[in-house]
Amino acid sequence: MATTTSAVARPDHAGSTALRTGAGLMTLAAAGFIVYAALFLARNFSDSFLELGIGPGEVDVGRQQIQSFSPSLLHYVGHLHLAVAGFVAATGLAVAFLSWFGVRQGHLWAWVGAVAAPVLGLAVALPAHYPYHLDTLGHLGLIYLATLVFVAGALAALAGLLAQRPTP
Repeated sequence: MATTTSAVARPDHAGSTALRTGAGLMTLAAAGFIVYAALFLARNFSDSFLELGIGPGEVDVGRQQIQSFSPSLLHYVGHLHLAVAGFVAATGLAVAFLSWFGVRQGHLWAWVGAVAAPVLGLAVALPAHYPYHLDTLGHLGLIYLATLVFVAGALAALAGLLAQRPTP
């Protein structure tokens, strides 16, 4: 006679609370990424033109001076603003959906995707800010804040995910 045993997941209320809280924080931070992208987009069409937190101390010309110097350069920089805003917003939206609908349901694959996407984006984008002194708090502060909230959420969600794993 053959017998089989199966691992049964035991409900862990502390784990599910951590998972819900973590997923909520991850989603909130992802919404922060989208807000940052919207501000980035809006500034492109304003007289400010330059990114949030970037002013004469970092870049000594503005929209009018760039327009006078080279209209095609103005259009090129503007298109970069739009592309960056689009990719930041798209990443935020994807992370929000992965966090809210995947991580919150206890899917480790969703957690991996939700964490990997902004890590890749920040790993590529952030280092370029420092050598050129574009790392002002006004420029990166919202991203730093959203990232801190996101990391706290990701750690809490991971703790919840691990607590809900079946025992052997």
